[in-house]
Amino acid sequence: MFRNYPRLIGYLAPIALVAFMSSGLTIAQKTKVVSSVNAPLSLSLTADSNVVKACDAGGAPQVKLTANAVSPGGYPIKYRWTTTAGTISGEGPVVTWNLAGLAPGYHKASLDIQSIGSEGACQAFSSVTVLVNPCVAVKPVCPAIEIVCPTYTGVDQPLTFSSRLAGGVPANANPVYNWTVSAGSIISGQGSDTIKVDTTGLAGQTVRASLSVGGYNLDCAADCAVSIPVPKLNSRKFDEFPDISRNDEKARLDNFGIELQNDPTSTAYVIVYPGRSGKRDEVQHHAGRIVEYLVNSRGLDKSRIVTLVGPARDALQVELWLTPQGATPPNP
Repeated sequence: MFRNYPRLIGYLAPIALVAFMSSGLTIAQKTKVVSSVNAPLSLSLTADSNVVKACDAGGAPQVKLTANAVSPGGYPIKYRWTTTAGTISGEGPVVTWNLAGLAPGYHKASLDIQSIGSEGACQAFSSVTVLVNPCVAVKPVCPAIEIVCPTYTGVDQPLTFSSRLAGGVPANANPVYNWTVSAGSIISGQGSDTIKVDTTGLAGQTVRASLSVGGYNLDCAADCAVSIPVPKLNSRKFDEFPDISRNDEKARLDNFGIELQNDPTSTAYVIVYPGRSGKRDEVQHHAGRIVEYLVNSRGLDKSRIVTLVGPARDALQVELWLTPQGATPPNP
């Protein structure tokens, strides 16, 4: 019964092989998936910048991503973008990656592409990494503050100090002015860029004006100093009179003596101008009785009284001068 079995196998084997090959061809025509490693689909991915700062573009840094994908068969390509952080705006081969608010460090964007043709589906994958650097803290900088000191200072005259701001001044800054002075008092302008200072009684002293300007997230300061001059001392003519009665002369000398007693450092100068037709000894006579009265009746030290003789005039004339300490004596 089985004597012809090898011959039967010989007849059936070609038929079975044809049937198997026919069945396999049918399956291949339905679906053929090619792995991304061997796919004819090519892909490269680039970013217009691989390093950004968190504060770029006002705190919203963005990167442009461009995919260069080629399907040799010319079949349509589908793009699928993903990221580890941030958001992708757009579709297709060119998109924008928004990295706003991301922590400093490396972040990745990935792209999967797929192309389906008559021979099946082809896939490719690529990714790109971008480094987000932290923002460098910008330290606030004071503007250049200049105080313009007055160039002329008079005794007991008010001083005017003004200020100028330059460099580093923000457009939206609202400067706050606060002035202080080392002497005297601010009589106007506090809170503004210019002040006026009363200097009454400050002769010989230094007035320093200091300005603190707020409104820049820090205090900015400047100052300048002005010296008030000591008034120039001059001799002052206190009285003058002709050859008058002794009683009238004493009344004049009483007032002169009181003035000398009020300033113990001053010197009395008595200048006698002789008359052209006067007696020879009239100068000595008048000068001597004036000194005698001031010393004996008014109690003045004789060393404080100086007598001088001036040039002759039409009639005798007497001048009484007060000379403060350090002042230039009168010159008849």
